Amino acid sequence: MKAIIPLAGKGTRLRPHTHVTPKPLIRVAGRPVMSYILDDLAELGVDEIVFVVGYLREAIESYVADAYPNITAHYVVQEVQDGTAGAVSLAEPFVDEDVLILFVDTLFDADLGLVRDVAETTGGIIWAKEVEDYQRYGVILTDDEGHMVRIIEKPSEPISKLANIGLYYIKDWQLLFEGIHHTLQASPGASGEFYLTDAFQYMVDHGSKIQVAPVAGWYDCGKPETLLETNRHLLLRGRSGIADSATLEDSTVNDPVRVEEGAVVRNSVLGPNVTVEAGARVENSTVADTILGSGSTVIDSTLQGSLVGSESRVTAYRGRLSIGDHSEVDGEE
Repeated sequence: MKAIIPLAGKGTRLRPHTHVTPKPLIRVAGRPVMSYILDDLAELGVDEIVFVVGYLREAIESYVADAYPNITAHYVVQEVQDGTAGAVSLAEPFVDEDVLILFVDTLFDADLGLVRDVAETTGGIIWAKEVEDYQRYGVILTDDEGHMVRIIEKPSEPISKLANIGLYYIKDWQLLFEGIHHTLQASPGASGEFYLTDAFQYMVDHGSKIQVAPVAGWYDCGKPETLLETNRHLLLRGRSGIADSATLEDSTVNDPVRVEEGAVVRNSVLGPNVTVEAGARVENSTVADTILGSGSTVIDSTLQGSLVGSESRVTAYRGRLSIGDHSEVDGEE
């Protein structure tokens, strides 16, 4: 089995952090977002991946080579952002067997092991999460046996609450690419893009049985507020703790909190939901629902719901911040 990971987007919702760091390498709970997905694939035994790259591609390629040297990595460049169908189509020359397709906007609690026992008559699996705010998502209609019938984007009526989360296994890979070609030859959607879900519809219309499987959790990493929610989830799931080499003096910690190697916290209150990355310093401050990048400094401040880039300095500030690497904010008049 191989995997396709499209990650050519510019991550505009996470600016300014994505001006110099591609969205898949934005850190949450002390690790790049994409590392959680790559670890899941390694556990499943997938060691050949097609990365669809574009914006800041060199950073992606360097990270994969350094952190995952055992992966056989192929890179294809999506020059034009023409949608998910266009992105996956670029991987076709490398696909000659069943394939997983994963997007790195989200993390998930999903049983990928389902792919090992998929029925002979099943052409693929789409994972979905039941949601209440179904109007925000593409939702999946199923038949009585739990197979996909249709995916409807942002319905106004509650015809389904099964949200498509962007995680797919395709056994009928030849029919998938046939459907992608068909989709790319048609008119684009309202946004000017071609959607992978239209290729799935083509598969279903041509007899493929695509199973809809539930996920226990689905965590968005695509914008600051949801990235912080995902940080909380990961801290609660085992990523919290104080490194042995960190220094905490005259400070209060309200879990969950992660303080990494070499960080210094003095006369401060941390948490809940705070990651202090390696070498960061916090003094005379209160910090909650915040990620502080490596080597950053926060002094005489109160931060809530903030993302502070690496090597940044914040002094005497009260409120919410979202600043990129090597920034300075001084709240003093």
